[in-house]
Amino acid sequence: MAIIIAFSPLKYPSMHIKTTTGQIGRRSIQVSCRSSNKWTVQENLLKETSRSQTSYNHDGFNSTKFAQLVNDVKYALRTERNGNRLDNLALVDALQRMGIEHHFEEEIDSILHKEYAESTCFVKYQNPYDVSLSFRLLRQEGYHVPADVFTKFKNNDDGTFGVNLSQDVGGLIGLYEAAQLGVEGEHILDELANFSGEHLNARLTNNDSCGQARLIKETLKYPYHKSLASCKAKSFISNFKGINGWGRSTLQELANIDYSITKEIHQHELAQVSRWWRSLGLAEELKLLRDQPLKWYTWPMAILTDPRMSQQRIELAKCITFVYVIDDIFDLYGTVEELTLFSHAVNRWELSAMMDLPEYMWSSYRALYHTINDIGDNIYKIYGQNPTQHLRNTWASLCNAFLKEAKWFASGVIPTADEYLKNGLVSSGAHAVLVHLFYLLGLGVSSISLEDISAISASAAMILRLWDDLGTAKDENQEGTDGSYIEYYIKENKDASLELAREHVIKLIEDEWKQLNKEHLRLMSRSSRSFSKASLNSARMVPLMYNYDDNQSLPVLQEYIKSML
Repeated sequence: MAIIIAFSPLKYPSMHIKTTTGQIGRRSIQVSCRSSNKWTVQENLLKETSRSQTSYNHDGFNSTKFAQLVNDVKYALRTERNGNRLDNLALVDALQRMGIEHHFEEEIDSILHKEYAESTCFVKYQNPYDVSLSFRLLRQEGYHVPADVFTKFKNNDDGTFGVNLSQDVGGLIGLYEAAQLGVEGEHILDELANFSGEHLNARLTNNDSCGQARLIKETLKYPYHKSLASCKAKSFISNFKGINGWGRSTLQELANIDYSITKEIHQHELAQVSRWWRSLGLAEELKLLRDQPLKWYTWPMAILTDPRMSQQRIELAKCITFVYVIDDIFDLYGTVEELTLFSHAVNRWELSAMMDLPEYMWSSYRALYHTINDIGDNIYKIYGQNPTQHLRNTWASLCNAFLKEAKWFASGVIPTADEYLKNGLVSSGAHAVLVHLFYLLGLGVSSISLEDISAISASAAMILRLWDDLGTAKDENQEGTDGSYIEYYIKENKDASLELAREHVIKLIEDEWKQLNKEHLRLMSRSSRSFSKASLNSARMVPLMYNYDDNQSLPVLQEYIKSML
């Protein structure tokens, strides 16, 4: 019997994947990110007589082994070995970094609840790394641990952090990682980030082969809380040394099996998204449109990391596809008059409104209309509530924001930096995507409202907008003109250089992360974990999508896609 993976804990239909030795079909995913016409997927089913991957079959040894590995880890989580609760915290951290925590949700919740309930743990912990680990794990899961747990590391005389801390590299790394979860007004965490960051930088050498130097560079550039765990998982699995002599082989074997299964899931989903996109025929009809199903699928793959959420990822990819499609229509095709008609049609949300549009817009409008209605109908079948009215409102808002920008550029009007940014929160597309995600996760029938998620959605959108504008290259070398916050900021602040403007944007992004952390804590306490974590992942994904190197390529994103597919 093939291994059965129920993709969604939310009653989406399950799917069967059979992975056995011998001749099978396998999708070959080739990835390139440098030019728009290479963001495509080759889905040739290649015959291969053998596989390097292990067979996972319920009838054989390996499925039994997999279940045994899971049970071994569950037993370890339920037992404080040698009475050492810090070992369990380290184990929780390892599971999260490996991306296999979804197998152990109950056990992890129990450990962290106990850790939070026994607040004296912060009195007992004297090591800065131990305090940092407990603080970070608890805050990540929505427990509002006060930041003053770090005051014990300050000098009584002058209130500065002790010099002895600067000699403990592991402690500095832990402190720096913990400081990333701060919210506005937590000055001690700001001080902690500056102190640990300064001393970690001081320890860097030009010896790139030094393992410690590589770890420090990685921490400073990609702190865990602000990075995609899935982006680092493979490296962490390979380098994992165990926890006080336990767990190395067990966790590595479990993680590698899970990793292979997840890749198979992603390949299947990507093929579905690609076939759906081809069936629309829009790329053939509108030659200037980005033809990038791989890129569009990469977003939900990063945002929704739980392997069980297959259908949600596929539906979200369709939504993201139309954000890009409509953006291209506004940037590369329509006149202001034509775009006004398109916006009016989307606001009406009637199929007959298509007849008021130029003929080249018919197919894209019809595809948007049917796709979003179908998503709404599917959500209704599962949860008993049809959110199509709310979904269509997000598309009306998005088109209105695109239209405002088009009118600015066509008329030569220069908006203020704040005006541009306010409109950019909507035109980024993040709000539309997150509203669809809200309903795909079933929150429309919960006690959580759209108003409850408005702040975290705005912060995620702000980070996307600012990172996009911070990029040194245009996305995909398009010919359209978008303007940027940096451009308008410099126009308003005549003395500001490009470097100062970029520093200002980086500071805005840092401040927005504090708001994101604040909303994450609030939503996690209201039983909307999946949405809150997905919102954080959307912000974590942004630097990968917009952080171009000198060759106008995205090497980190390219490696991420290769590792996940």
